[in-house]
Amino acid sequence: MTAAAGGPAALLDQAFSRAAGVHRVEDNRVCLLRDAAENYPAWLDAIASAERYVHFESYIIRDDVSGRQFAEALTAKARAGVPVRLLYDWMGAFRKTPGRFWTALRRGGVEVRCFNPLRLASPLGWVHRDHRKSLVVDGTVGFVAGLCVGDDWAGDAARGIAPWRDTGIGVRGPAVAEIARAFARVWSVAGPPVPAEAAGAEVPAPAGDVAMRIVASEPARAGLLRVGELVAAAARETLWLTDAYFAGLPSYLQALRAAALDGVDVRLLVPGGTDIPVLRPLSRAGYRPLLEAGVRVFEWNGPMMHAKTSVADGRWARVGSSNLNVASWLGNYELDAVIEDVPFARLMMQQYEADLTNTTEVLLHTGRRARVPRRVSRGTGSAGRATAGALRLGNTVTAAVAGHRVLARGEARIVAALGVGLVVAGGVAFGWPRVLAWPLALLLAWLGGALLARAWQLRRGGLAPEERAVDPGNSPPR
Repeated sequence: MTAAAGGPAALLDQAFSRAAGVHRVEDNRVCLLRDAAENYPAWLDAIASAERYVHFESYIIRDDVSGRQFAEALTAKARAGVPVRLLYDWMGAFRKTPGRFWTALRRGGVEVRCFNPLRLASPLGWVHRDHRKSLVVDGTVGFVAGLCVGDDWAGDAARGIAPWRDTGIGVRGPAVAEIARAFARVWSVAGPPVPAEAAGAEVPAPAGDVAMRIVASEPARAGLLRVGELVAAAARETLWLTDAYFAGLPSYLQALRAAALDGVDVRLLVPGGTDIPVLRPLSRAGYRPLLEAGVRVFEWNGPMMHAKTSVADGRWARVGSSNLNVASWLGNYELDAVIEDVPFARLMMQQYEADLTNTTEVLLHTGRRARVPRRVSRGTGSAGRATAGALRLGNTVTAAVAGHRVLARGEARIVAALGVGLVVAGGVAFGWPRVLAWPLALLLAWLGGALLARAWQLRRGGLAPEERAVDPGNSPPR
């Protein structure tokens, strides 16, 4: 896919670079890894081979069989004298991984950091999460995935429990330096930076012929959203998407609709079961505008579809941690690999077609499904599903009040429930105003106090860790 100077391909490449905020990196070798059965062994083998350092970043690491397996591997390497740095997210671990799990790792020599724990000085700071899943070993091999670490992803064949469907990649070549820099950036947000030699300063030698971009999204940057809209605009034949918590912004939905109306084969594969059952009707209500434009929607019949991937025209593919919703696009630190390679994209298409054999297609003219999937018994802990549901809820309420689109019959229950809830809240406000006034007063006082503390900090010249940590290597291309 080498672009001729000044030609249309060169213009498209420049557009991708500007949208993603990173240049394309050539000469890599990429391996597609399906589910925990392929990802976890590859990760553990890489950790076992480490000689210089291990950098591991995961939104969730559960204290279960899978989590303890990784804890033992990381601790063993740390005790052997290899620097091991582990970064997990506070919300991802909340009520799922006890403190003793992290304490044992620290006692074993692993340097453990928690990203963005709840702080009184920042009442709304919790919305920014580190949702990335990456592993870098010795600066020579890297992994980017949608998988966290836990038995949900591994499944239990002895008990007949299927693993969650998820996707990752292994990378060798110059792009590994980009993955290392992405880890170093978030590590520096959570505390002192890593040494330069472990922060992607050394670029590995060429290892293959795959071109790719490592898109390290940060809050409010919307890099992957721009890339996704650009791919939707550029696709000429196919655009196949897989997502765990889909709730597209209007601009993205319109990009998908426009592609489908222009004759592109647009498909969306989403979970059939959900870890938050109350949000399921909201999820299905959001399909209608896409279905009307010709987008085909499929629901997974297994325990959980957690992959975040896309493949377009048999040329471009994406694998990573970003869901197609506002939380990933605007609120989180995310990490995705955008791969420009025909053989890899065709492999992704083959996998997509194989996944479709275990789905039920959602049709516009019927509300019935041929098969009802099992309910997901345990949640991912991701804020993405809640955010997706909140966004769809907001869209439904706005449509009901403003009348800017026709509502589906399936949304009647949602609108009615909201109406009842608002009427009840109004009655409480009239009859017992303090029930609403006191929580609101506490919230306003908390926000006001946090702003005053922030103003005092700025007046004294102090900056938040996020503002102190600047990584020139992560700046957009020029």
